Order: sequence, then C-alpha cells, then structure tokens
Amino acid sequence: MGPNGKSPLTPLAQDALEALARRLPDERELTYEHAYTILDEEEDLGQPAAEDIIERLYMKGYLYEVEGKLRLTDYGAE
Repeated sequence: MGPNGKSPLTPLAQDALEALARRLPDERELTYEHAYTILDEEEDLGQPAAEDIIERLYMKGYLYEVEGKLRLTDYGAE
C-alpha cells in the first residue's frame, strides 16, 4: 500500500493519472470520452488501453464515478 492507503500504481497508470489531473476541467470531473481523449493525446493510448487504465484507477480508488462522470479522489493531496 502507498502512503495514502491505496495500492501502488504501475508507471503507466501513474502517468495516466497525472495526465488526467493536468487536464481536469474547472468543474473537476470528466466524461469517459474526454478521459479517453486525454489518454490518447497525452499517453498515446487507444480506447481499449485507456478503458483498461481507467478501470484500474477506478478499482484501486484513484477515480470514482458520479452520475456517469469521473472524478479524481484527492489527487495531489499526498
């Protein structure tokens, strides 16, 4: 477990999380399509790979969903 009690991420997942955090809109949430676009543009991940990374981040507690949109869980508070 990492210092915040979450499972450590692979380097690719960490890079993806950082890319999502950098491009997070002012409303602090992303649609799935916007998240896939960010990961394609920033990390050169096609949609299947982006879906897999987002699922991993969700399962490990780095992302959560509210009304069909993704939000980051206290990212940067570590």
